[in-house]
Amino acid sequence: MQRISNAKWLNRAVLASTFVMAGIATQASAAVLTTTKPLGFIASAITDGIMPTEVLLPDGASPHDYALRPSDVQRLRSADLVIWVGPDMEAFLTKPLQQIDEKKKIALSELSSVKPLLSKGTEQEEHDDHSQHDHADSDGHDHDHGDYDMHLWMSPEIAKRSAIAIHDQLLELMPQNKAKLDANLHQFEQELEQTKEKVVNILQPLHGKGYFVFHDAYGYFEKAFGLSQAGHFTVNPEIQPGAQRLHQIRTQLVEHKAVCVFAEPQFQPAVINAVAQGTDVRIRTLDPLGSNIALGKDSYVKFLTQLSQQFAGCLE
Repeated sequence: MQRISNAKWLNRAVLASTFVMAGIATQASAAVLTTTKPLGFIASAITDGIMPTEVLLPDGASPHDYALRPSDVQRLRSADLVIWVGPDMEAFLTKPLQQIDEKKKIALSELSSVKPLLSKGTEQEEHDDHSQHDHADSDGHDHDHGDYDMHLWMSPEIAKRSAIAIHDQLLELMPQNKAKLDANLHQFEQELEQTKEKVVNILQPLHGKGYFVFHDAYGYFEKAFGLSQAGHFTVNPEIQPGAQRLHQIRTQLVEHKAVCVFAEPQFQPAVINAVAQGTDVRIRTLDPLGSNIALGKDSYVKFLTQLSQQFAGCLE
């Protein structure tokens, strides 16, 4: 009888251990999944100490034109919360996310708190003004951004409202973590305000200095901190600028209307070097995705600081 009891006890212990291990595995697989790294910067500030934040797109991939793999679809399905900009930025996610519960996804561009802050994309403004109506045609770009600039992470204010939305959604999904979620949001808001002041100090002396960017992704950042680009090579980085666009930029560089031209780590087309050749304009790099920054509780403020330093490093 004692032997049978011991065997029963052993079976129960093994069973209990299995349940515990299963719980640990389930907990370990829990994650917030963002489409791009900058969204991961914002989310990881809120999830710090609670659960990991992961990024769907690999380094170097562009949200403008990405093909989902079967493993990506599985990650979307298993994530506790999926965060994306919306269909005007990541069109490839529109159908897959229809299968995901509404409580487990956030389209930042569709938040009621974010919509009032959306700015028209440069291409749309040009189209409305009829000032450069040939731009879209010469670049072959067909409004895949819709009417608005979808580089939302470039706006500190939109980042703040996005963080609040992520906090609120996670609070609904896991109310047991309220104290930590609240503390993380409060810390993010404080650090964001401090960082904005630092960036203002870095960029204040550079107001009025002209520059060109390769990819028109910086509008929200420029508006927030008083920078004014002379122009951009392309709206969609997947599409090379047309000959007329390059001639316009070349003319302005020769006339000294810009002191700097910015490429990007993801896109360093030869056209930049070709257009700038023979002028005294400086060529530097801006990283709109923060490729070299690791996800963490302070990664978004590091991203803002790095971007401001990249601007200053060329414009000073």
